Amino acid sequence: MQIPWTWIVLVLVVVGLIVLKQRGQVPGDDARRLLAEGAVVIDVRSKAEFSSGHIEGAINLPLEVVAEKIATVAPDPDAPVFLHCMSGTRSAMAARKLRALGYKQVFNLGSLARAGKLCEEARGK
Repeated sequence: MQIPWTWIVLVLVVVGLIVLKQRGQVPGDDARRLLAEGAVVIDVRSKAEFSSGHIEGAINLPLEVVAEKIATVAPDPDAPVFLHCMSGTRSAMAARKLRALGYKQVFNLGSLARAGKLCEEARGK
């Protein structure tokens, strides 16, 4: 039995997307340390998604406005900024935007579940 080429290509694309998304994520130990030191946590999901549930202390700046409003919540481009969304994809896009604006310590926490776990651990819960 031969595997159709379309399946092979589809699997390669999915694996590639997963690798790219995770490549930009900050390691857990680094995230916990910087969060404990007071890094800003920004949720780049929509306002509706944020209002349906979010991480305690997170600031909502949807992806569409994060570049224009970042200075209101993180005026120092040298201070650590953590981003997350539902899956880690939008937060990866937001991280690229902020780095282009000169923010030096921009980190992708990834998904809401991963970000929530890291924030809880940093708070000692």
